Amino acid sequence: MKNAFENILDRIKNIHFIGIGGSGMCPIAEILHQKGYKITGSDNYVSDTLQRLIAQGLKVYTEHNAKNIENAELVVYSAAIKEDNEERLAALKKGIPCIERSVMLGLLCAKYKNAIAIAGTHGKTTTTAMITQILTMSKKDPSAIIGGKLPFINGNSRVGKSATIICEACEYVDSFLQITPSIAVVTNIEEDHLDYFKNLENIIKSFNKFVLKATNTIFVNGDDKNSILALKDVQVPIVTFGMSQNNNYYAENISERDMAFPSFSLMKDGQKLIDINLSIPGIYNVYNALAASAVAHYLDVSIDEIKNALHDFTGVHRRFEILGRQNGITVADDFAHHPTEIKSVLTAATKMGFKRVIAVFQPHTYSRTADFFDDFAKVLSIADITVLSEILAVREVNKYNIKSEDLAAKISSCICLRTFEEIADCIKKIAKPGDLVLTMGGGNVYVCANLIVDKLKKK
Repeated sequence: MKNAFENILDRIKNIHFIGIGGSGMCPIAEILHQKGYKITGSDNYVSDTLQRLIAQGLKVYTEHNAKNIENAELVVYSAAIKEDNEERLAALKKGIPCIERSVMLGLLCAKYKNAIAIAGTHGKTTTTAMITQILTMSKKDPSAIIGGKLPFINGNSRVGKSATIICEACEYVDSFLQITPSIAVVTNIEEDHLDYFKNLENIIKSFNKFVLKATNTIFVNGDDKNSILALKDVQVPIVTFGMSQNNNYYAENISERDMAFPSFSLMKDGQKLIDINLSIPGIYNVYNALAASAVAHYLDVSIDEIKNALHDFTGVHRRFEILGRQNGITVADDFAHHPTEIKSVLTAATKMGFKRVIAVFQPHTYSRTADFFDDFAKVLSIADITVLSEILAVREVNKYNIKSEDLAAKISSCICLRTFEEIADCIKKIAKPGDLVLTMGGGNVYVCANLIVDKLKKK
């Protein structure tokens, strides 16, 4: 079935973005701006990304108003923008086409000969960022859209002059099905977003639809049974990566150096290619590095360039990001919001030489908290002390009748507080020299992390 908006980018020049400051919207707007489109946008929240767009000369409004879309030929809105938004309503009244952000991402990717889309329940942001850094350092000059800020490019987007674009592909509400990638990457598949998918079977079916859209090659985690199940009826070549020797690309001689930074031998089909030393913690990042290495090697990046780029890779914003060290106390922040991610991050944290790990967790959505209740209790108990904030509702109402206090009752050494201010004051009292304070969650818990750093300065 043809996209109703196919080739619309060849017919228009004026595009308006509602919610332009969002992490998913901003990079698309930046790339289109660099390609010569006249971009305007609106957002109620003045963020760093919004300021960056303004600095580039884009016309950005700091409130939603029907007048903002007057010159638009196409309106793009983020998933957070509801149907009753006055700019959407004004566009509808004027007959201006309106599309959701994922549709625009698909249209943009279609403008590139080589579209590399990275999907998966976990690791897709880091893998996307790794591939971007490798291809950029090796002079492949890609464009990129990443779900988090990559320090190497000082942002979450890059505008290159080559025919290659690298993008993170999110499965929620089947968004990634808007993309037709030449190369599809699947890092892993697990139960998540059950408010939409309902069960694992439906998630696997969705990923199967995604990989079937790949026109060239599929790179998949061969150790992950769910990812393998998603390969049903695939007709293009498949390249596997993982820890097992059954994969095309795999890791041997895995070890963890100081601060739990992994090292491993990169192998391909039984032959050693090179030794890799990562500068980010956690064995789970070996999988991300394997996926990135496999894609880069396939794209004719030299082994030495892969090694050097991965060693220089220091992570992505909100992926075990060190925010400060005050009075011997280290504060870090991570996007982990699923039990598997939390387990991986906390396990890595316990190996980094800190006296204690204090986890500050903001549960993300009522549905996820209810669906994985026992799993959350188990993995959060890895920390020496856990502090819980209120559950972040996001798009939901609490039909599950669940609250953070319910979860706290199941976690050893757990404190439950309502506000970030209360949490920061608590951390100031209980944290000692040699401790790691690690904030985690898919919402705005990073605000709490920065507040903790500020209060520790005054300790």
